[in-house]
Amino acid sequence: MNRLSTSWGAYDLTRFPEDPRDPLRAWSAADAYLLRHLAGEREPAGETQEKAEPVDLSGTVAVVGDRWGALTTSLAEHGPTLITDSFLAREAARANVARAGFAPDAVRLSTTADTPPSRIDVLLIRVPKSLALLEDQLHRLAPALHAGTVVVGTGMVTEIHTSTLDLFERIIGPTRTSLARQKARLIFSTPDPERDAGPSSWPRSYVLDSDSGAGAGLTAVNHAGVFCAERLDIGTRFLLQHLPTGRGAAHVVDLGCGNGVLGTAAAVADPSATVTFIDESYPAMASARDTFRANAAEATRAEFIAGDALAGVPAGSVDLVLNNPPFHTHQATSGATAWRMFSGARAALRPGGELWVVGNRHLDYHVKLRKLFGNSQVVAGNPKFVILRAVKRDR
Repeated sequence: MNRLSTSWGAYDLTRFPEDPRDPLRAWSAADAYLLRHLAGEREPAGETQEKAEPVDLSGTVAVVGDRWGALTTSLAEHGPTLITDSFLAREAARANVARAGFAPDAVRLSTTADTPPSRIDVLLIRVPKSLALLEDQLHRLAPALHAGTVVVGTGMVTEIHTSTLDLFERIIGPTRTSLARQKARLIFSTPDPERDAGPSSWPRSYVLDSDSGAGAGLTAVNHAGVFCAERLDIGTRFLLQHLPTGRGAAHVVDLGCGNGVLGTAAAVADPSATVTFIDESYPAMASARDTFRANAAEATRAEFIAGDALAGVPAGSVDLVLNNPPFHTHQATSGATAWRMFSGARAALRPGGELWVVGNRHLDYHVKLRKLFGNSQVVAGNPKFVILRAVKRDR
């Protein structure tokens, strides 16, 4: 837990799920810079081009992409609407707002799948890693802006590029940036009511080629912000080439499903199976649902869960878990996500159930699997990737 001091108060913030051993804080210099600007706090003389005047927050305030709720919590007294693509970010904001003493309805927690406010007076954007997600969100939100809307983006200097500014300029209106402060920068965009950037180009789709094993010929649907939305990633392709099938009416979980091609391929190969798609990304869940509907028979049973790994799946209810785990969270490299996925899989699997994992060789997932399951078998490997199989034994 770490404390963020602002003009509205000091707040103890954590990431989600909360881990006292996590060395990463739940806010950044970009968050702090934006909050200082909103409060009208003057930066050191000669080091800023912004006026030291507070922003009027009495209207409808929308906060987009707040990673762990620092912005939402700090502005909770103004009743902001959080728009996020992340289940983990949403739950972090919920916990941090409650810890700060605000009522649950003090803020509106919405997702990229929800309808945005019809009118926005102040739009605050934490620049995401995905340029496609930013583009899609700006397209969705532009109709709610008016000539008087205050639009401010924030990010670290390594996250803001010419292409980032071009999106604001093309979709919103005239755009400029601040000077850098603590390696963070602000983006100021003035809405142009006459500007028409047209509709978003998302979602997009592609057909898996003949080298995609059990996925060959499937249509993958991708919403903005999904991992490898333009083409199938090579790790998933490798697992599709060795996908376990022929298990009949099994309960299969596509864990960290992304666009859902692994679970969909399993459903197509075994129509009597029940497939559960799980991801913490709301665009991923939308993609998996659309991919499944584009390929699988209507009779195939499927469930789609936005959540933290297998936390919402009953223990001992799963026969097979398919997993291509991420090794970073919001640009921070970490093995914590993979560990939660593996330990959650062990709890969710029935005795004799299997976890199949694909990952880069250098990540040494076999060490984690042996510690959790007591076994780990190499199914297949190539110079870059390895597929591992762990079986839940009776103990």
